[in-house]
Amino acid sequence: MSANWLIRMAESEQDARLIGELWSQLVDYHLELDSNMPVAAEDGAYRYAQRISHSMHDASSRVLVADSHGEIIGYVLGTVIDLLPEMFVAERTGFLADIFIHPDWRGQGVGTALVEALEGWFRSRNVDYMEWYVASANMDGIAFWKARGGQEIMQRMRMHLSDND
Repeated sequence: MSANWLIRMAESEQDARLIGELWSQLVDYHLELDSNMPVAAEDGAYRYAQRISHSMHDASSRVLVADSHGEIIGYVLGTVIDLLPEMFVAERTGFLADIFIHPDWRGQGVGTALVEALEGWFRSRNVDYMEWYVASANMDGIAFWKARGGQEIMQRMRMHLSDND
């Protein structure tokens, strides 16, 4: 923890709204990296805020924020799921759905603190693994995850069908 910010649970509709705004920045960031990334719906930030609001009250999810004197400067959303169908040995997995740190706060340990707090929550839920997606063009994100011990296990690919006529 730093004297300039702290990690806490998201608690209010105001938190959800502010996280929705950060999510919009995350979508814009991904689109700057790669124009093939999904584009937000016109009311995407509102819809995401609704999802965050629901997740704040879901026992299998955790929404954490980095708060600097009342300003949300980053967030992480995680949930406990079973990623493998019943034909595989069951694994309790923590899925990190989204993480975003405001650009002004990157490189100051905020992302690490959010991830460590989420990891702690996953451990308290008897989760064995944590998984996430990272955009292929997000070299900073890939480096961050590899430095934390993340290993590539599968590559998600996408193809625009009208280009293959």
